[in-house]
Amino acid sequence: MPNAIFKPSVQGTIDYLQTKALQQLVHQRPHPSDTTRTPNVSTRVNSPADTEFDGRSFSGGTLLFSTTVLNPSFTANNSILNGINPAPNQTTGGEGPVTGQEVLFDIVFTTPFDLPAGHYFFVPTIQISGDEFFWLSAPKPIVAPGTPFAPDLQSWIRNQDLDPDWSRIGTDVIGAGAFNASFSLDGTTVPEPSTISLLATCGGLSLLLFRRRTNS
Repeated sequence: MPNAIFKPSVQGTIDYLQTKALQQLVHQRPHPSDTTRTPNVSTRVNSPADTEFDGRSFSGGTLLFSTTVLNPSFTANNSILNGINPAPNQTTGGEGPVTGQEVLFDIVFTTPFDLPAGHYFFVPTIQISGDEFFWLSAPKPIVAPGTPFAPDLQSWIRNQDLDPDWSRIGTDVIGAGAFNASFSLDGTTVPEPSTISLLATCGGLSLLLFRRRTNS
């Protein structure tokens, strides 16, 4: 998998010299996760695993990225920033509208991911100078040019307080049903004895959010 595109809303000014992009891949639970402890969320069914198993970073020289401002003043109707709480207080309804730049991140993995068949979750992390960033949700239902897939593993989120657990953005935090995120992935077919192609694997990918204070 050599390329990924993500679409966040950014408040404040992007500092291209200090902006960093990090991609982490997290297996679908239970691998690798501690299944003996009691989770602090309403469910971990079909959730990401506790920890990542592979990653790429700009600082490590394993990815390159470019940005395009799609809209200099874009308003999202609802948001999540600080209201990421353990159960039973996980549903906050969101924190209201936010306005910022709508930005497209085009990421090239200089060291591509080579993924066996399975379900995977991407965890994008960026650093900006100034305020915050919010990954935008995607239209529902998924229609062309998007690719619908089942089961819909939806988007999950966590912060340091919830780590290593995850909450579902739409179902648990907002309380409005499954949310998906705006992103796309490009892959190439890798011949395997099982004849499973990378493009088929990509159909089971979902986007995660890890809210972390990374502003400089």
